[in-house]
Amino acid sequence: MRNLLVNGPNLNLLGQREPEIYGTATLEDHVESATKRAAEHGLDLDHLQSNHEGEIVDAIQAARTTHDAIVINPGAFSHYAWSIHDALASFDGPVVEIHISNANAREPWRHTSVVSPVATGSIMGFGGRSYTLAIDAVAGLLDKGMQP
Repeated sequence: MRNLLVNGPNLNLLGQREPEIYGTATLEDHVESATKRAAEHGLDLDHLQSNHEGEIVDAIQAARTTHDAIVINPGAFSHYAWSIHDALASFDGPVVEIHISNANAREPWRHTSVVSPVATGSIMGFGGRSYTLAIDAVAGLLDKGMQP
């Protein structure tokens, strides 16, 4: 089963940007741990990071015919990218939204996610472990044939 891991804007700067919030691990570190966890579950994992909303929308739309589940860390797009919301709403498989930090414990503008209403579930606040927790969740959902 193929799964898509999507990382949004500025996540390419993990390990450099605000390490007191996001830690010192790089995006490559997180992708590597997620890929290893997916393999443990017998899942394939493709990865896309983009700072461009349209590129993410295109990838989600393409995944409708090629992937079984999506794990997405939309970054700041969480709070206003309705086009990503709409693209995810058209995806039939499980969608797990993740955030490294606990957005609800931060600035008020971060408390609303336009992605959450179309996600099967959300994982936040567990640092880099959010990635492997999301893979575990997807594996469980796919194993049980659960759909959103």
